[in-house]
Amino acid sequence: MARDQITGKGKMFGHNVIPNSQRKTNRAFKPNLQKKTFVVNGKKVRLTVAASTVRTLKKKGFTTQGSTVKTA
Repeated sequence: MARDQITGKGKMFGHNVIPNSQRKTNRAFKPNLQKKTFVVNGKKVRLTVAASTVRTLKKKGFTTQGSTVKTA
């Protein structure tokens, strides 16, 4: 199973609910995983991370290769 290599976020399970009968069928909620290149200690490292993780890193001052802020 694919996972976010920073936060460990992975597949979650729940139900599709049919409104009238409340019948529930199983489904999986998958994170929006992207391959991003980060600069870590002067080296480029390619990681699989969720889009929400990229947003959080941007907010905290880290980012991917090619964007405005570099990782420390």
